[in-house]
Amino acid sequence: MSLATAPAPEQDGVELTARHHPRVALAKPSNRRRRLAYAGLTPFAVYVLIFLALPTVLAVVTGFFSDDGSLTFENITGLFTPTILATFGSSFWLSGITAVIGAVVGALICYAMLGTKVGGLLRTIIESAASVLAQFGGVMLAFAFIATIGVQGLITVILRDSFGIDIFADGVWLYQVPGLILPYVYFQVPLMVITFLPALTALRPQWAEASATLGGTRFAYWRHIAAPVLAPAFLGSLLLLFANAFSSFATAAALISQGSQIVPLQIRSAAGSHLAVAKVSANQAVRIGAEPSPLVRRLILGIIGAIFLIPVIAMIEFTFRNGLAGDYTTSHWAGLFSEDSARTYRGLYQAIGNSLVLAAVTVGIVLVLLLPTMVLVHMQFP
Repeated sequence: MSLATAPAPEQDGVELTARHHPRVALAKPSNRRRRLAYAGLTPFAVYVLIFLALPTVLAVVTGFFSDDGSLTFENITGLFTPTILATFGSSFWLSGITAVIGAVVGALICYAMLGTKVGGLLRTIIESAASVLAQFGGVMLAFAFIATIGVQGLITVILRDSFGIDIFADGVWLYQVPGLILPYVYFQVPLMVITFLPALTALRPQWAEASATLGGTRFAYWRHIAAPVLAPAFLGSLLLLFANAFSSFATAAALISQGSQIVPLQIRSAAGSHLAVAKVSANQAVRIGAEPSPLVRRLILGIIGAIFLIPVIAMIEFTFRNGLAGDYTTSHWAGLFSEDSARTYRGLYQAIGNSLVLAAVTVGIVLVLLLPTMVLVHMQFP
């Protein structure tokens, strides 16, 4: 047998090719583990089927039938009325603007976090804050911006009394569609940080080193290497932000009290009428510019962090304000714990209790649905 036709020798767990390049043989999961992995998908699959697929099919199918069960296209043609088209137009430009702003600002924050220690204090604080603020919406977010830039908000009063600037000289725009831009950006930016940071930290420092070794500049590295690699993740995050803004309801419902100027409010109005009837290595990449300098990192995180703290500070300041008297008092907080106000705040206490119970129940449901899926899929794909 000639050397050309001789089979490649085998070693323990390693198969050698004809050129003696080792290739580790990967063990395939057993049929039992594969069946367990598919079984782990069952709770999540049932949830998606019942609460996503089935409602979608019913919504599409019932759109072609009238109340008496006859086939009709009136529901479809009704989507092209001037009011509905204007509502979709408002939702599209609002979602587009907030998605682009959120994506750009969030990407800057992610860039500023490059080189920070994974598991370090700064990174842990930013990631935790992003996780919380991404879910900070609804009435609480509306109140935060009313306390910040409302008619008697902290920033509004400071600008008016100290600098003579009236931000509402042409009308109170906060309670119209343009007024939703700032509140939406407030939860869009943290969502971008959560979704885009893993992709940015996955950039290998060796790529930056190779670019610098070949004479590439910082701009060349980001233009020809990093940008093409990050483009799919950035566009995917941008699409997620657009969908998130397009479907947001609670914050808009709390701020816009008149009319249905965006699609979620229009759906609420129609439904109401119907019912009435990786880790990054810190080495050469810092020196060649793949990561920001400490000064740039402090500027980005400091400025954006201060902007995000302003509504929180304004909301706290608003609770100590003594009406139109212009001074501050703790009576509002003391009233929460006084016996004389117990009857007044009984509804508040009951609402807090209901919210805690609802949060605990939903967390339990999510764990029941997702934990088997994650554990058993990990068994299938270790």
